[in-house]
Amino acid sequence: MRVVALDTATRATAAALADIAAGQSPSFAVERYRERPAGARPGHAAELLGAIEELLEAAGGGWGRVDRIAVGVGPGTFTGLRIGVASAQALARAGGIPLVPVSSLHALGLGAAGLGSGVILALIDARRGEVFAAGWRAGGDLLQAPSLPEPSVLAPRQLHEHAGPGCVAVGDGAVRFREVLEPLGVRVPADDDPAHRVSAVNHCRLAVTIEPAPSPDAVQPTYLRLPDAEIASAK
Repeated sequence: MRVVALDTATRATAAALADIAAGQSPSFAVERYRERPAGARPGHAAELLGAIEELLEAAGGGWGRVDRIAVGVGPGTFTGLRIGVASAQALARAGGIPLVPVSSLHALGLGAAGLGSGVILALIDARRGEVFAAGWRAGGDLLQAPSLPEPSVLAPRQLHEHAGPGCVAVGDGAVRFREVLEPLGVRVPADDDPAHRVSAVNHCRLAVTIEPAPSPDAVQPTYLRLPDAEIASAK
């Protein structure tokens, strides 16, 4: 099965194409991952479609060989998710291709599956001193559904109850709040470790195990929090 995947839940624009069967590693995979410098505005609108076209050209066969499109539905930034989901919906409609929603946190956690034998925490920086968080046992069982805790709340609840030795935290949220996690015995890989990336190849791996949405319009972002503009206007 050939899957095109994209994710815009974080500051990075991620896209991938993979030939893959359920439960197997991709027989072919190419990815484009573009992250702007800290402080710069994300480039999703300008970069996403061009990255996908590069992947199709590299793989050959064009859209006619694509069996599914996978899109990261977050949680993540409001504008980024809106751009990614709307783009995926448009591509699915234009090509008549099934669209599969994928948790961005699940894809992030899947990329860390080989890093520890305990709990894997996937943490995306939500700004405002919060993280989008989810946790899995190393075997794949979900422990903590996607939520929006402050790191000081996240640590005692998820780590003291479930983590134990071998807990690993990945994602830009883990990097930002390293000083909260490491004193509790949680291992956070080096800041430049690829495990902190939301890799769209992992979206492809998950997409072959998930039933496509009944229609592109049925795929909606997972925000977990109001847009910053609405929060500011409510104050």
